[in-house]
Amino acid sequence: MILDDKTKEKPTIEYPCEWGFKVIGTDKEKLQKCIFDIMAYKDYKCRDGNISSKGKFISMNASCEVCSQEERDELFKAFQDHCDVKMVI
Repeated sequence: MILDDKTKEKPTIEYPCEWGFKVIGTDKEKLQKCIFDIMAYKDYKCRDGNISSKGKFISMNASCEVCSQEERDELFKAFQDHCDVKMVI
């Protein structure tokens, strides 16, 4: 399904599924620790993302299997509320 401004419905997500988070901050080691602290109870994957053009921000890509939208939202909120995370997508 392609979403555009004419499409009103959300895509259907079947759980469990693999879900990825792009976590953005200013310190790679702190981001790695944040991801470990939040996702340590799960089997997760983490890899380096991008570095901003001026080198101020870096991103890390973390993914794991989520069993429900509630679990997905809890992980997102945990990243969002973490002091070392500037943004999570």
